[in-house]
Amino acid sequence: MLRRRTVGDVMTEEVVTFRPSTPFQEVAAMLDANDIAAAPVVDDNDTLLGMVSASDVLRHETGMPDPQGQDGDDERAWGKARARTAGALMSSPVFTARADWTIPRAARELRRRHVKQLPVVGDDRLLGIVSRSDLLDAFIRSDVEIRDEVEQDVLGRILGLNQGTVAVEVRDGDVTLRGHVPEPRLIPVVVGLCQGVDGVVTVDAHLTAPG
Repeated sequence: MLRRRTVGDVMTEEVVTFRPSTPFQEVAAMLDANDIAAAPVVDDNDTLLGMVSASDVLRHETGMPDPQGQDGDDERAWGKARARTAGALMSSPVFTARADWTIPRAARELRRRHVKQLPVVGDDRLLGIVSRSDLLDAFIRSDVEIRDEVEQDVLGRILGLNQGTVAVEVRDGDVTLRGHVPEPRLIPVVVGLCQGVDGVVTVDAHLTAPG
């Protein structure tokens, strides 16, 4: 079968992190300098403790539990507004992803949780972070990459067809197949496998087989 790319394949491994004791001003400066909306808070063993976000910084800067003045009776929110360290500012527990998740599963989780990114953990340790843009990049592949995977993995490795038996053309993610296969029953198999390749938009098959 085709190997589907996972969160571990597309996640960002070099992640800006904070310790619970990181001062507020350093948190704000690092988020701004790296143009990121949120960053994980970890201990000395890289165990994930929480996430601190730009909205948390805004709560602190406005002196309100919510920049729009909502949640005025929420003591936890007021605590964030008065926070002096990342540990006091962070949100916890955190929704996380696993490195072995498929990309569609991670996309569904981002949508379900209404978040833009998820820290990736293994044995509670931070491994990286995966964002919406990481997942989108997985599907925005060059036509050459798609063609190579169809030719080498689908037609060659999986189906064992001789090179040149089926010609593959890819344009803007649309795959066109021309040629012949040994048996009629293989035609829908070829199409289905090609549709499972990351980045493929449509498959137009012009294939023949012995009667």
